[in-house]
Amino acid sequence: MLTRGLNVITQLVAKRIVDGVARYSLSCNTDTTLDLLRARAEGRASFKLIGQVNSELPFMPGQGDLAGDEFSAVLDSVETDFPLFAPPSEPISDTKYAIGLHAAGLVRDGGTLQIGIGQVGDALAQGLIVRHRDNAAFQDIMRRLAPTAPVVETGTFTRGLYGVSEMLFEAFLGLIDAGILKREVDGVILHGAFFLGPKSFYAALRAMAPDQLAKIQMMPVSFTNELYGDEPSKRRARVDARFVNNAMMTTLMGAAISDGLDDGQVVSGVGGQYNFVAQAFALQGARSILTVEAARAGKKPVSNIRWSYGHETIPRHLRDIIVTEYGVADLRGKSDADVIAAMLSVADSRFQPELTRQAKDAGKLPKGFEIPAAQRDNAPERIAAALRPARDAGLLPAFPFGSDFTEVEQRLIPALQILSAALSSPQRLAGLFWQGMTHAPDASDEVCLARLGLDKPATLSDRAYRALVSGALTRSREN
Repeated sequence: MLTRGLNVITQLVAKRIVDGVARYSLSCNTDTTLDLLRARAEGRASFKLIGQVNSELPFMPGQGDLAGDEFSAVLDSVETDFPLFAPPSEPISDTKYAIGLHAAGLVRDGGTLQIGIGQVGDALAQGLIVRHRDNAAFQDIMRRLAPTAPVVETGTFTRGLYGVSEMLFEAFLGLIDAGILKREVDGVILHGAFFLGPKSFYAALRAMAPDQLAKIQMMPVSFTNELYGDEPSKRRARVDARFVNNAMMTTLMGAAISDGLDDGQVVSGVGGQYNFVAQAFALQGARSILTVEAARAGKKPVSNIRWSYGHETIPRHLRDIIVTEYGVADLRGKSDADVIAAMLSVADSRFQPELTRQAKDAGKLPKGFEIPAAQRDNAPERIAAALRPARDAGLLPAFPFGSDFTEVEQRLIPALQILSAALSSPQRLAGLFWQGMTHAPDASDEVCLARLGLDKPATLSDRAYRALVSGALTRSREN
C-alpha cells in the first residue's frame, strides 16, 4: 500500500467514553492500520483516517486503543450502524478432526501457538482440549488413529501456551477457557492482528471481564508475522513455537500449494503463511506445520499430494512438517528420497502406487522401494472407524465451540453435504431420489424440509427436491 500510495483509510471502530472523552478502538483489525499510522508518524505516508462506529465491535485494549484526534472524521450514527459480517462455524469432518488430532500431538507444553482459520484450526484446538482435560481418552484416540506411529507430545498443559497469531478466531477463546492458553508474556497470553468469526465470538469478547480481556492484545501485523522490531523480546517469548497453517496441495518433494493454481488462477492471498514458515526456521525449537487433506472428493477423487505442480507457495527448501489425516511427515533436514518416502506414508492409498511409480521413474526412489504395509491402508473408512468411539462419546463434536446455526440447520448440514457429493454421480443421485420417494419422512425430517420451503411442494421440481433432500436426511442418519 505504501508503494502504491494512499490518501484515505476508512475503518470500523468501537467507541468508549473515558472521563468524558471519546476513545476509539481499531478492534478486529489493527492488522495494517497500526503499521500505516506509524509510517505516517515517521513521514513516510500522508493520509486521513476515517472511523465508523459499529455497536457490535468489542473495544479491544492495546495499541489499537486510539484518541479521537488520530481521526480526521468519525461517523457515529444509529442510521449507519449495521450487523457485523459473521461467517458461521462449519461442522468438523472426520478428515479435518484426524488432521487436527495429529497436529495436537506436536504441540509442546510451555510453547507458543499460531493457528490458521478453518475447520482444521477448530479441530486442532479441540484436540488440545481433549489432550488436556481427558488425557487417557486422547491417547486412546491417537492409538486408534495412528497405531504404529508414536505421538511426539501427549502430556497435559501444566505451564500452558502463549498465542501469537495473525488471525484470532473462536477456538482461541476455547483454549483460554480450558486453561491451555495461559503462559503470559508481559501480562499477555494472546497477541493477534485481526479477528473474524460467528456472532457468538464477538459477543464473548464484548462480555469478557476487563482483566481477562487485557490479556488479549491486538497488534500490528508486523508484530505477529515478523521477528523484526524488538527481536530479542520476540525470540524470548516465542519458545518452542508451532505455526499451523493450511495448504490445498503438496508435492512429494515437500513444496506446498496454498494460494493459487498452475493455470494462474488466484484462489487466496498468501496471507501470513510464508511469514510463519520463515519464523519456524529462524526461531530455535520452532516448527512449521502445514496441513492438507490427502485427497479431494468428487466424481473422480484426486490426490492432493502430487509428484509435481506448476505453482508453489512454500518451496521445497522450506519443507518442515506436513500433516494429513493419515499422519505426520517430518521432512526437515531429510534427503529427497527420505522426504518422498515420508510423504507417501501419509498419502491416500488409492494414489500411492502411481505416486511411487512417478518418483521411481524420476530416479528419486530405489526401484525396490515399497511403502510399509502399515501405511498401505490409508483410506477414509479407516479414519471414520478410528474416530467413531470418540465421536459417539461426545469428545469430538461437530461444533466444539458452538454454532450460530439452529438445531434444524445443523441437522440439515450433513444431509446437504451428502446431496452435494451425489450431484457428481447420476447413479448416486438416483439412489437418493429413490430413497426419498420410498421412505416417508419422520417428524424431525418434516421440520427440516419446512426450513427449506419443501414441506408443501407445489411444483414437479419442488417434489423432486423434496425427495432428494428427504433421501439425504435418511442417509445422514445411517452414516
